[in-house]
Amino acid sequence: MLDPNAYLASFLPALQARFGPRLVCAGLQGSYGRGEAAETSDLDLVVILDTLGPGDLDAYDALLSALPHRELICGFLSGREELACWDRGELFQFYRDTTPLLGSLEFLAPMAGPDCARRAVHTGACALYHACVHNRLHEKDPCLLQGLYKSALFTLQAKHFADTGVYLRRHGDLLPALSGADRAIAATALELKGRTPEPGEVDTLTAPLLSWAGGLIRVFCPV
Repeated sequence: MLDPNAYLASFLPALQARFGPRLVCAGLQGSYGRGEAAETSDLDLVVILDTLGPGDLDAYDALLSALPHRELICGFLSGREELACWDRGELFQFYRDTTPLLGSLEFLAPMAGPDCARRAVHTGACALYHACVHNRLHEKDPCLLQGLYKSALFTLQAKHFADTGVYLRRHGDLLPALSGADRAIAATALELKGRTPEPGEVDTLTAPLLSWAGGLIRVFCPV
């Protein structure tokens, strides 16, 4: 299992040495950021530069390739201005789920409120709805369905914040805080973290997710 502290102890100085004052923020997302990593988890790194060009991609790739565990490293690389102009629903989740390690993401703080949370719920539900229909009709892929339930956890985080003003970053903390259909979706999503659905479960597991996503689309429809 990758030791995130040991990796970051090498990665962060190398990042600073390569990009210097151009580095706006370096942070951590994903299961390591939530404290829920498994042995096979990727390390989701966030790196925001002042601007981003093709040469920066080459430099960052070379930096990662010079460090161990290249196959377990993923994440997000962007220029500051592009990120500031990103979809506000996606920025809500991005800001809330990123732990800054160097620099700051406070320029995104205005995108972390209830209005952006509602947008995150609506766009997340639309994506889930479309993917459920497509998978049920065409792919019939249990692994894809497993991924959709994982995505539903992020939509539930945004919905819980929109409803209560409380953001629960750890997926494991969602279940006791939810009720009704939200709790049922969260329970299935958490259960599917430990196994891939059987092919015969595609229909039965798609139905409640599709119904739930459709309800959110109607309730959180922008006016």
